[in-house]
Amino acid sequence: MACDEPAALSGIFTRQNSTSTNSLDFEPNADYKFVERLEERYKCAYCHLVLHNPHQTGCGHRFCQQCILSLRELNALPTCPVDKETIKMHEVFKDNCCKREVLNLHVFCKNFPECNSKVILGRYQEHLQQCLFESMQCTNDGCQDQILRKDLKEHLSQHCQFREEMCQYCNTYVVLINIKNHEKNDCPDYPVPCLQNCSQIILKKEIEKHHTVCPEAEVDCPYKQYGCHVKVKRGKLAEHENSALREHMLQILDKNSRLEEQISDLYKSLECKEIKIQQLADAIKKCEKEFRQYTQLFGNNSSLMVSTQALASHLDKSARLESQVKQLIQIANQQQNKLDLRPLFDTIENVKQKIALMETYDQRLVVLEDQSSKHDLQINIHKAQLNKNEERFKLLEGTCYNGKLIWKITDYKMKKKEAVEGRVLSIASQPFYTSRCGYRLCARAYLNGDGSGKGTHISLYFVVMRGEFDSLLLWPFKQKVTLMLLDQSGKKNHIVEVFRADPNSSSFKRPDGEMNIASGCPRFVPHAVLENTKNTYIRDDTLFLKVVVDLTDLEEL
Repeated sequence: MACDEPAALSGIFTRQNSTSTNSLDFEPNADYKFVERLEERYKCAYCHLVLHNPHQTGCGHRFCQQCILSLRELNALPTCPVDKETIKMHEVFKDNCCKREVLNLHVFCKNFPECNSKVILGRYQEHLQQCLFESMQCTNDGCQDQILRKDLKEHLSQHCQFREEMCQYCNTYVVLINIKNHEKNDCPDYPVPCLQNCSQIILKKEIEKHHTVCPEAEVDCPYKQYGCHVKVKRGKLAEHENSALREHMLQILDKNSRLEEQISDLYKSLECKEIKIQQLADAIKKCEKEFRQYTQLFGNNSSLMVSTQALASHLDKSARLESQVKQLIQIANQQQNKLDLRPLFDTIENVKQKIALMETYDQRLVVLEDQSSKHDLQINIHKAQLNKNEERFKLLEGTCYNGKLIWKITDYKMKKKEAVEGRVLSIASQPFYTSRCGYRLCARAYLNGDGSGKGTHISLYFVVMRGEFDSLLLWPFKQKVTLMLLDQSGKKNHIVEVFRADPNSSSFKRPDGEMNIASGCPRFVPHAVLENTKNTYIRDDTLFLKVVVDLTDLEEL
């Protein structure tokens, strides 16, 4: 059975004529363009291509390693295709001398004539990995474009539809091809028109709050409970109340009149009940008087005992009836007190007076409302300016001007979860400066990684921002930058990455927008190292990142 792995060949070909050459190699079965014509002694006797890992048979002919194995697979007793001699496998040996000569043959780059490099065959693959004219696939996820290596950086920063750009509204990085869909569907700070056509533009996240005060939203008339069922826009509600003031007052009076009629009916019903109660009380008194007379007349006559007992029973019933009548009288008096109409009449009279007074104040109210609106507008302008100044003062208090930033990131677990779920992919630090009038800079971190570090590393980037003194500074930015994850144990086992700004990169030119494209380390720190309990980079769910700009040779304004 043939062996497919080079390591297994040592058991078949035990002899070799020189020390092996493992540091150089090339891809077999490729069309190489040699600077000088390829000599026959460097061609395989079987495939007639340049020898790859050459082996020499007992008859003196050379073959590729794989070709020898192929001949052995085809025939248990393989024969040399040149002289038809039987190839004895124990006589086959690895020809390292020939291999060294082959690996040092000079070939043209496959991208000739654009690339005029001449390299030895053993370094051919190494050259292709650096050749500026080699075609390679764009490194952005989803992009299938094939780009020359020399054009890749420009493609990634300017032309690739799958590069990440910052949303101009919420400052979140989004793939360019999806940015319009993000703005319309996902961006909370995207301005949208009010659904009630009030001509105002509102942030999407505040649309519900706006509807509660929107002047174009339809609302019920405040006098709906009195019978006005008109729906009117909120902005015209005051106008409706003024124009329908008389109708509203008539509706109130009409409802009060119906209430007065109901109260009058209750009074009549109470009077009837009082009359009946009085009649019952008179009948009871009459019965009591007659009973006393009978008692005095007959005395202790035993023949009248039965009548006396009957009368006594009747008297008890009468007493109970009298008690019930008194309770009814008491309840009736309470209901009468509750239904006293004098406070209601007084209230109606006061309402009539107020209505007359309001009608005389209509014009004055219009003037006062206009003045109040102007004052409110001025107050809101002053409040907005005060809030802006307060935010700026807070930012200035925490700003560093020595080219160093120590960034404290709290609630690490929650922020990483938001990044994993795609809600907040990145977070940015507060700005810092190289001096009072120096470059304005910040850091940006992807807690779930970005690009090649996505899902496995924290990605940390350095960002050049637009500053107030950019027109006085030297561009492009050329300083050395140090990125650090600080060890919180006190042992100073910090993780450090250092790079020098590339003056040819658009990341370090003078910013045209709010900030340039971030540049840094997509694979800054693995999650496995950061979150390992044996390390002390995270304590109390908090980590510290440090950015240091080398201020050497940097002229201060």
